[in-house]
Amino acid sequence: MRLVEMEIARHDWGGMRCGCGGPAEHLARDLRRLAGGGAGQEPGDVDLEEHVWSSVVLWEPASAVASVALAALADDDVVPPARERFLDLLHHLVAGEGTDGESARRGLDLPELCRGVALQGIWLLYGEVMSNNRPPGTAGAAFEILTVVEPDRTRLQRVREVAADRLPVCCRTGLCDEDLYAPDH
Repeated sequence: MRLVEMEIARHDWGGMRCGCGGPAEHLARDLRRLAGGGAGQEPGDVDLEEHVWSSVVLWEPASAVASVALAALADDDVVPPARERFLDLLHHLVAGEGTDGESARRGLDLPELCRGVALQGIWLLYGEVMSNNRPPGTAGAAFEILTVVEPDRTRLQRVREVAADRLPVCCRTGLCDEDLYAPDH
């Protein structure tokens, strides 16, 4: 969990406003619990909905949480169930549609910031898709994130073909691709 800890330490959680209305300091603890205690330890049951994301908006800590999610994917000590939860969390963030009012007034586009963070970890996401050592749902979750952030649609299609046996039907057939998410490239 060293990479997760390092990434959590980079952010001023107390200086961010959480979706629950208070400072986001508790998110650092929640993210540690989500990551588990390292190799062999199960992740904690953590729900960050209404703290970082909702069906309507993302809140200020969203891009920091996206960075922690990528650190979790890069950290070999994070167990598979936690990796799946971080992928699910990252998917909520990159698929976000709105920004909380206070962040929007400051000119922040949180969904776009989260997509930019995820794009920085594009090869981690491809690694999740292509790995033989991951549970079946992990490849599909990572691929769905790639359908949102990958500007190179030809590369995405090629990986879809190569990794078809690892992907759920919706990813193999393109049903998880939404034009709404496709970059304008």
